[in-house]
Amino acid sequence: MRTIIEPFRIKAVEPLRMIDEAERKELLKAAHYNLFNLRAEHVLIDLLTDSGTAAMSQEQWAQIMRGDESYAGAKSYYEMEDQVRSIFGYKHMLPTHQGRAAERILFSVVLRPGMVVPNNNHFDTTRANVEYQGAEAVDLVIDEGKVPSLDHPFKGNLDVGKLEALIRDKGREKIPLVMITVTNNSGGGQPVSMENIKAVSAVCRKHHIPLFFDACRFAENAYFIKLREKGYQDKTPLEIAREMFSHADGATMSAKKDALVNIGGFLTMNHDGWFQQCANLLILTEGFPTYGGLAGRDLAAIAQGLREVLDEDYLCYRIASVAYLGKHLEELGVPFVKPAGGHAIFVDARAWLDHLPPEQLPGQALSAALYEKGGIRSVEIGTVMFGHQDPKTGKEVPATMDLVRLAIPRRVYTQSHIDYVIEVFAELAKGRKKIRGLAFTYQPPFLRHFTARFKRL
Repeated sequence: MRTIIEPFRIKAVEPLRMIDEAERKELLKAAHYNLFNLRAEHVLIDLLTDSGTAAMSQEQWAQIMRGDESYAGAKSYYEMEDQVRSIFGYKHMLPTHQGRAAERILFSVVLRPGMVVPNNNHFDTTRANVEYQGAEAVDLVIDEGKVPSLDHPFKGNLDVGKLEALIRDKGREKIPLVMITVTNNSGGGQPVSMENIKAVSAVCRKHHIPLFFDACRFAENAYFIKLREKGYQDKTPLEIAREMFSHADGATMSAKKDALVNIGGFLTMNHDGWFQQCANLLILTEGFPTYGGLAGRDLAAIAQGLREVLDEDYLCYRIASVAYLGKHLEELGVPFVKPAGGHAIFVDARAWLDHLPPEQLPGQALSAALYEKGGIRSVEIGTVMFGHQDPKTGKEVPATMDLVRLAIPRRVYTQSHIDYVIEVFAELAKGRKKIRGLAFTYQPPFLRHFTARFKRL
């Protein structure tokens, strides 16, 4: 059949509040044009993030009721540990309340000021946690990954030549680990090929540098490998995921993505010394190592979600639903990072709103317009998130790209919701040249996009 349907039935519904455009404009102004400041009840279609916004399955809710809430040694912890080990294959696992906690603990242990962490692209919290330790986060995505309009099957690949050059330039002792983000969120939700993973691993092995994954969308990456890489068509997503992780030494994971839960994460690795230090820090800041800041029911739901996310029917539907949005936006002439990503469409706001220079924050301007016109909440992935002020001149230094991410929560919206999003873009297209830019009125020193305030120019 040509029609790919949702591989589930809806058992419970959550009402949406319909408010008019005039009220939305006032609400956005009161929120200082930062969509993080909006109340969720004032949002019609929430595409701000796919993190922690999934609809859990009946089996996950059943596990919630079975969760063991013992402080130490809970059965739910061992169920989660077994499931993580069966996929990732690493020796040690520590649960955390979400992915950024795993990043903070790992980087607190292994980083020192002046060190460097290469990645294909660091996402916001990863970069912030690296920089908080006084280290440098270096993005080494392939050049094709920096061109939104270019169609390439694995635009998330890390440039192996640039990695070798960085190691020569900085010295192996300044690079305690290398990371690969799968899929590559900042670069448009683009996958990393198995060939590239193997090549990066070989470089790391040669220089005795541990390789870690930022693995929060590992299942989507595995499915893209199955679809696009020669020799993997007959392998299951689980087999592909296991092969991916076999080439590395550990991973951080936000379970709020590809474990299909609303809270949770973990840190997993082979390094005995790092693990013991991380466990000690976990006790200090998160909780005992067998709960890590989570309730037993959360651990149980993560274990079940990790079983479900590698189901091929689910992954087929997931990837196809994102591609459906991309196909129709392309028909409207809306530029986005091609090909369609695994969890989101990344609209090229700099190209679509080409009347706005980067200094007028076209990504944030488009996000504001989407909310005002249709009640859609998105997130800017561009100069607001990754740009910075020049410390000498105070002028804004733009990011490489100005994108707007339309992140689709897992198992939440139907095709009619996505059709509505397409209609809103069609309406905006009629007057896109009239969309006005924005400017900062306040910004914090770290992760400024969460709490910054803006004014309309």
